Amino acid sequence: MTTSPAIESHESGRGLWLRARRLRLALLIGLIESLLVVLGGLGWFWVLALAAAAVALYVFLARSVGYHAVREVAWIAAASQLIAVIVPVLWEVAKLLAIVLLVVMAAALLVMLLMDRR
Repeated sequence: MTTSPAIESHESGRGLWLRARRLRLALLIGLIESLLVVLGGLGWFWVLALAAAAVALYVFLARSVGYHAVREVAWIAAASQLIAVIVPVLWEVAKLLAIVLLVVMAAALLVMLLMDRR
């Protein structure tokens, strides 16, 4: 007995091809958009608006569409947009943590210098 899922009769060749590569495609698109946001080439509000629209499109329309390829493209779009939202947020959090760490280290070094009584 195999554990692989059965292929449904209404799945197309393009849909199967997209399904096999959807995570890689979403990560690639999300990476490119994230780099554009982090480097300042793409506005933050546009990314939020695109993410909201892509997720809404997938949740409310694409899941009920009969064409497998359309569902897969909508999934890729929604996932890539969510990646494009998450990565810049994590980038800003990492920058903030690095700044806080540098300030704490500078304060500790200043205390050490002030405590030195030679």
